[in-house]
Amino acid sequence: MTALDHFPPTRTAALERLARFVPHAGRDYAARRNYDLGPGRHTGVSQLSPYLRCRLITERDVLEAVLVRHSPQAAEKFIQEVFWRTYWVGWLMQRPGVWDQYRADLNRQWDAVQTQSGLRARWEEACSGQTGIDCFDTWAQELAETGYLHNHARMWFASIWIFTLELPWELGADFFLRHLLDGDPASNTLGWRWVAGIQTPGKTYLARTSNISKFTEGRFHPKYQLAGEAPALSAPPAPDARPLPPRGHAASSLRSGLLLHDADLSPGFVLERVTPLTHAVLTPEAPSPLMPAPHVTAFRDAATGDTQTRWAERLGTAGGQMRTAGEIIDWARQHDLQQIVTAAAPTGPVATVLAALRATPDAPKLVEIRRDYDDAAWPLATKGFFPFKKHIPSLLKTIR
Repeated sequence: MTALDHFPPTRTAALERLARFVPHAGRDYAARRNYDLGPGRHTGVSQLSPYLRCRLITERDVLEAVLVRHSPQAAEKFIQEVFWRTYWVGWLMQRPGVWDQYRADLNRQWDAVQTQSGLRARWEEACSGQTGIDCFDTWAQELAETGYLHNHARMWFASIWIFTLELPWELGADFFLRHLLDGDPASNTLGWRWVAGIQTPGKTYLARTSNISKFTEGRFHPKYQLAGEAPALSAPPAPDARPLPPRGHAASSLRSGLLLHDADLSPGFVLERVTPLTHAVLTPEAPSPLMPAPHVTAFRDAATGDTQTRWAERLGTAGGQMRTAGEIIDWARQHDLQQIVTAAAPTGPVATVLAALRATPDAPKLVEIRRDYDDAAWPLATKGFFPFKKHIPSLLKTIR
């Protein structure tokens, strides 16, 4: 079964998966969420993350569906997992320099891979699943083949990559981002930083044989193969949080074009505010020295196509695919646009292109419209998750 067979890239498939999961979002999820039983057996978790990553369905869709069936207390563990993703995005939105630093460090590590034969050999063995550590190799191959990995396995994998194989964490984060269907700049980058002891300074995650054996139900038992300690890596301190950009407001009287992107493929909230004459799709360069896995590109292209089909009557004429700010400006000129409207994009490749567009003097007005959910939650991600978690009850009241 291919990655797209298991995760059909449509909103209909996402809603069907949500409907199947909702009855299990309470006690079942709390009891089984940490168990990784292998491909085709990830029944203890929702597997909604590829759809949430590109917002074929939104966090609000998921939370509303769960709260119809369960109380906040009964579904507390799952609700917290949804908000973990929100927290990571909000934290990075207020510290975009952390993403820029990761990109710069990744390029330096890639230069080292190209010039140091020993590092290149170890990196290739890890990426291809040929390290001799059975659990790690199995997860590497599962990720490359299916575009998915259980969250607990991601933590074990990252820990082994950093502390057992002693490979640069940036190369591991890049491996994930190139292969995961749900690869998200915030969750992925900050998750790897957390395992390495950078995100929460001094606090690392050590993969232990007993833990792996328990939560894989004996599938793996890597005795004497794993590092016995996890000394925190050093890194510059994270910058202080800065305010989010002002919320954009579209002028309905202006000639408008809609810019779709794969960070938010549910454009209904934007179309409530403006009727575009034309639309284009922003597909920025991948945030990696290497090409993403074919299934990642295929999933996001098909998900975007699904969105264009579902909203065809309201999107205006199709303007093609754009990769750079210059191409967007050319499209705007061709259609004599006075404003370009888009869903606000979290820190990452899409936001980078939008920032370049804003900085271009002759570009039309760019309006980035932020969701109410994001506007309420992102500013609260100023410190760690536990201070953020205290706000979950009040955030839930806004969507019930």
